[in-house]
Amino acid sequence: MSEYTVAEARDNFTKLIDRALAGEEVTITRRGKPVVAIVSKAPTRGLSIDLDWLDRVRVSPSGPNADGTSLVELMRGEERY
Repeated sequence: MSEYTVAEARDNFTKLIDRALAGEEVTITRRGKPVVAIVSKAPTRGLSIDLDWLDRVRVSPSGPNADGTSLVELMRGEERY
């Protein structure tokens, strides 16, 4: 945990946000007393969570003319003649 005065925080705000995004808790003090804590609400696990889910639920059209259009028509219940 790192501590900064209000004046230091004002001058280094972008840096403090980057530190919080890196997982560090940043405390801002006024007259030596902590008044604000900056912590990240960003997901701790990256984009790979969504990609893993996508791999599990992916549906592929089958057949000789399988493409995106065929898949959409299949999901809509349409048939191509």
